Amino acid sequence: MSSRKSKSNNLIHAEYLSQVQRILREKFCHQSPHSNLFGVQVQYKHLIELLKRTAIHGESNSVLIIGPRGSGKTMLINHALKELMEVEEVSENVLQVHLNGLLQINDKIALKEITRQLNLENVVGDKVFGSFAENLSFLLEALKKGDRSSSCPVIFILDEFDLFAHHKNQTLLYNLFDISQSAQTPLAVIGLTCRLDILELLEKRVKSRFSHRQIHLMNSFGFPQYLKIFKEQLSLPAEFPDKIFTEKWNENVQCLTEDRSVREVLQKHFNVSKNLRSLHMLLMLALNRVTTSHPFMTAADVMEANQLCSMDSKANIVHGLSVLEICLIIAMKHLNDIYEEEPFNFQMVYNEFQKFVQRKAHSVYNFEKPVVMKAFEHLQQLELIRPMERTSVNTQREYQLMKLLLDNTQIMNALQKYPNCPTDVRQWATSSLSWL
Repeated sequence: MSSRKSKSNNLIHAEYLSQVQRILREKFCHQSPHSNLFGVQVQYKHLIELLKRTAIHGESNSVLIIGPRGSGKTMLINHALKELMEVEEVSENVLQVHLNGLLQINDKIALKEITRQLNLENVVGDKVFGSFAENLSFLLEALKKGDRSSSCPVIFILDEFDLFAHHKNQTLLYNLFDISQSAQTPLAVIGLTCRLDILELLEKRVKSRFSHRQIHLMNSFGFPQYLKIFKEQLSLPAEFPDKIFTEKWNENVQCLTEDRSVREVLQKHFNVSKNLRSLHMLLMLALNRVTTSHPFMTAADVMEANQLCSMDSKANIVHGLSVLEICLIIAMKHLNDIYEEEPFNFQMVYNEFQKFVQRKAHSVYNFEKPVVMKAFEHLQQLELIRPMERTSVNTQREYQLMKLLLDNTQIMNALQKYPNCPTDVRQWATSSLSWL
């Protein structure tokens, strides 16, 4: 009987844990409008007021939200739109158009996407008919016919705004800003970008029609606030079905926040990057270690996740190389030390390798030159070395100048972890580094 009971308890436990992982992963992966905003209350107030003036009073506006990647630009606009759509008179009337500079790579594609999202008359299903000129004149006519009192306000959100500035003649930006300056259909144009020099990219006629409103997000919070964010992001909401489990989980999160080793890890993360994306990555990796047999996150999980986050990808590639390729990297390092970071070519590396083979013939096999060349090319494919200039037709491959993209410490750390590395090769590496 007791074994049945424990089985059913385990099943309930597993069900709750899968719910916990789903809720928290949703928080970490999606810019969820349900999570709290941190350190951007002033900017949020400014943005929501601006959107309300467009949506409720029919006033056209334009604004740029500027901040580094991961500073919360998308989350800010998602929160503002969520709050705006909760107003009854707004939710039925306001139209939203979401564009992204990475997807809509020219004005023609952007215009088709606008027409599709606004569901205008020349749309059948998901297909948009008509040429670029026809679509543009049709869209402008539709927007210009409107007025402040009777038309539906339209909110344009342009992600990666700087990429739209590279479109030919900036036709789309010019027309959007032009309408937002005139008393036609109420229009709000919101651009999201990480470039501080964005206004320099705009043409004079576009710049003159832009309102020059800018909202800057600069992750201005300190470490105590960062700890609060860590706690808030890991805590379960009050609506979670099992109250006892929620209480235990949240108590455990509180203990983690007070743990010295966890604080050290978070302090390191905070010093490297304040952006919440890197924190979400750390928490996601730690959350992956939670199982039915290990239902609560521990300090060890956070530390393990931190090691995975700060792992050197290039050093990891070195672990998978053959002994010959390792020898070539050491030869390149040797050349860098002798010639003070000057570029090298295959012939120089091959000569250096040959010297080593002649000294230690018993431990390393003397490979044929074409085999060594193949290994050298493999290192180039892995991007551990790169050519200094573009390959010309006349240059022989063995004389093309190369640069090594690994430094001393990366090579030494990789060699220490390299499985079954011959002792002579390891000694050669340390002797080449003793030149420093």
